[in-house]
Amino acid sequence: MQDQYDIRMLIDGRWIEGEGPVIPVTDKWTGEALGRVRSAAAAQVDAAVAAARAAFAAVRVEPYERSRLLHRVADLILDDREALAATIVAESGVPWKDSDNEVSRAAETFRVSAEEGRRLTGEIVPIQGAAGQSGRMAYTLRAPRGVVGGISSFNSPLNMVAHKVAPALASGNAVVFKPPVATPLAATRLFELMLEAGIPGGLINLVHGGGADVGAPLAAHPGVDFFTFTGSTPVGKAIQAGRGMRATALELGSIAATIVCADGDLERAAVRCAQSGFRRQGQACTSTQRLFVERSVLERFLPMFLAQVAALKVGDPRDHSTDVGPMISEAEAARAEAWVREAEAKGARVLAGGERRGAVLAPTVLAEVDPGSKVLCEEIFAPVLTILPFDTLDEAIERVNATPFGLAAGLFTRDLSRALKAAERLHVGVVHLNEASSTRVDLMPFGGVKDSGVGVEGPRYAMREMTEERLVTITL
Repeated sequence: MQDQYDIRMLIDGRWIEGEGPVIPVTDKWTGEALGRVRSAAAAQVDAAVAAARAAFAAVRVEPYERSRLLHRVADLILDDREALAATIVAESGVPWKDSDNEVSRAAETFRVSAEEGRRLTGEIVPIQGAAGQSGRMAYTLRAPRGVVGGISSFNSPLNMVAHKVAPALASGNAVVFKPPVATPLAATRLFELMLEAGIPGGLINLVHGGGADVGAPLAAHPGVDFFTFTGSTPVGKAIQAGRGMRATALELGSIAATIVCADGDLERAAVRCAQSGFRRQGQACTSTQRLFVERSVLERFLPMFLAQVAALKVGDPRDHSTDVGPMISEAEAARAEAWVREAEAKGARVLAGGERRGAVLAPTVLAEVDPGSKVLCEEIFAPVLTILPFDTLDEAIERVNATPFGLAAGLFTRDLSRALKAAERLHVGVVHLNEASSTRVDLMPFGGVKDSGVGVEGPRYAMREMTEERLVTITL
């Protein structure tokens, strides 16, 4: 394990110092120093890409061996569970129960990738069915793109890295990855474990640094064949513009919504929506930000929901019973609080929360919010949720679809016909019926539409993005 104050980069199998500015990494609850990283210089980004390209050309790891190595990484993740969970808690502020669960999920992401890598195939093309082609046959195969570059977000500092790295390796690619400067520790430890598992050094390269100095040059690098990014929509659009025809997968912003119909299971909806809105401090792209409730049951539902919000324990993320910890920084918490105050100034009522102490913003529920308020028009990425009454499901669906985003939505109803029709009409990438918007299982396809991104995550589906389809014909 590297010294806690010396968070290095991995290039071509060697741990090295960056040559750029020093960036401190702090405990998001205590403010204490956890370490520091030195950003990669431009030449070091070039060296990481060159190492990945050379390894991709020279190192042939067969699918069975790739699977074995990725299973070994999963084993090592679970062996290091306590330390990894503690690292996630410290660098991100995510409470222990969610951080511990993230370690399990990261191991599972590696296992699913290991298995899917053994089943990555093309298909037989019935070319002989065309006139004059009886003496020919054809099939497709999946070929790795080469070098996969990646950047992840701070809100899931281990499993989000796994979702980018494991499918890339399982499908035969090399990797150059940059974690967020706020949360580099779990990612760095994961790369240590991958080396320990026996993955060839040149295939996994890790660089540190800010978006402008390191992330942008990596995304635009001509030696990166495929780029996968999770973050804000403006940055995602800039990445896409800079890459031209080269393929990308972008998981971007959202103003996620959940709809509670009068015939839904109100008690279940109250529990699930409170978790969706406030776990991980609301800092997930699928966190319920707008909660549509059918007007006829609003008076019944609201006390149930507010009771669930009040039951959330807020405070020290190291306490195993804590549900909501600090946001990623005091500045982000102050920004979210300012949006709440703006909504209040326009007539909104605060039904719960609204108070901030440092980086901790209490779970906040708003009602009667002016439609032009930021809390409804922009992604808040904070523990703030707005209650919005509706009269018809058609109206609710129209309002869900009215934003530029389209990542995920939830719907609670016992009417199967209404549920399935709504699933067709909600213009989002993921629809959860009788679940809130933030439900995710790691093996499922996950991606958005409109300004929420392009491409799909989930090991099986990411691997198809990270490979090229090639047609082969044979004349007999």
